[in-house]
Amino acid sequence: MTQTIEIEISQNGQPTKEIVSLFPKQGEWTEDDYFRLPETNRIIELSEGRLIITPSPTEKHQRISLNLLLQIANYVKTHKLGEVRHSPLDVRLYRGVIREPDIVFMSNEHRDRITEKYWGVPDLIVEILSESTEKEDRVTKFFEYLKAGVSEYWIVDPFRQTIEVFVLENETYVTFGKWGIGETAKSKLLDGLEVNVKEVID
Repeated sequence: MTQTIEIEISQNGQPTKEIVSLFPKQGEWTEDDYFRLPETNRIIELSEGRLIITPSPTEKHQRISLNLLLQIANYVKTHKLGEVRHSPLDVRLYRGVIREPDIVFMSNEHRDRITEKYWGVPDLIVEILSESTEKEDRVTKFFEYLKAGVSEYWIVDPFRQTIEVFVLENETYVTFGKWGIGETAKSKLLDGLEVNVKEVID
């Protein structure tokens, strides 16, 4: 039988004092500690020894995620390009950093990075911003995905109603495009993929 726990979080997305007392201190978490966690209904990530627990996504977040997932997955399947998954899914970027992106794509060329336990570095990652995760997605994860060598990073902003696409060039991320309502977002990696921003976000 799978053991289940309910992990409490504080307003800043950190484990409560009562929970922390049962596990390693923040800053001292290892991958082994992370993978020993019992099953929970929370999104839990590991970054540089810190356990990061995100509140459950909103209905709007889930609707946007599904809209975009279907478009990307259908394109990838039609053209037999690889595999597409969505959160919850452990993605090991490099030692000590495990994230659960909203949507990920792995090309056929890199299928060997997929294991039963977790995915290795995907070719493309999508994050949908929320009020509690915007800084993490735009700053911390931005540089983690860059360091890991993720070829393309999408940031979907429901508040500004935009989709931004960053591509890896010469060991840095450059803006491939930023699109709003009435425009069509595109991918450099998935050449030919076109996403109607209004249909995804509205």
